[in-house]
This record gives sequence, C-alpha cells and structure tokens, in this order.
Amino acid sequence: MTTLNRPSTPDGHVCGIDTAMEVIGGKWKVLILWALHEHPHRRFGELRRLLPGVTEKVLASHLREMEADGVVGRVSYDEVPPRVEYALTGDGRRLDEALRPLAAWGRERATGQEQQAAE
Repeated sequence: MTTLNRPSTPDGHVCGIDTAMEVIGGKWKVLILWALHEHPHRRFGELRRLLPGVTEKVLASHLREMEADGVVGRVSYDEVPPRVEYALTGDGRRLDEALRPLAAWGRERATGQEQQAAE
C-alpha cells in the first residue's frame, strides 16, 4: 500500500506510529483484528457476520491488505466444498496486544463523556 505525500525519509515513515497506522488504517481493520482475536480461525462469512455493516468488497480488500502486511494469515483447505480460514499471525497478535491500551483509553473516554452528559 503506497501513501502519497510522505516526508522524504528512506522508508517514507516519520515514526513507529506512522508505520502502524499504515497497517491498521481504515474503518474496519482494527475491528477485523478484534474479531479474529475474539474468534480465531474464522471463515469469510463468519467474519462478515461478526462485523455488521461491512461490505463483502471492503472485507475482502482489507483481508488481502492485512495478509500482505503479515498480520492476518489465510489457510485454504483442499476440501469439497473449498474452505478458507483467516487467523491472526504472530505479528497480528502482537499488534492486537499493542492496541489494548488504546482500547482501554477509548472505553474510559466514552464512560467519562457519558457521565458528563448525565450531569
């Protein structure tokens, strides 16, 4: 995935967060990570049901990108009918763990805003 207008550094990234955002950027990618963490080894249709609102086109595209980035693995079984499952790779599990503090921050923020609205 190539991003335009990057600063002129050798790899096009300014910092580690910039690199990580390139991998998880997109409305559905962090939710795909969550779904595969909570429900490992899922088929495409199962993932789609776990993520209401995602289109088949977007899910397929994101899964291909995440596979290319090495955070999601795709296993195709030689069966009739064909079966394909997706799961987090080691890097995907590490990324999921790295996002946990951000998720906690988001939950705390949402709770704080709910309390402020009630006051």
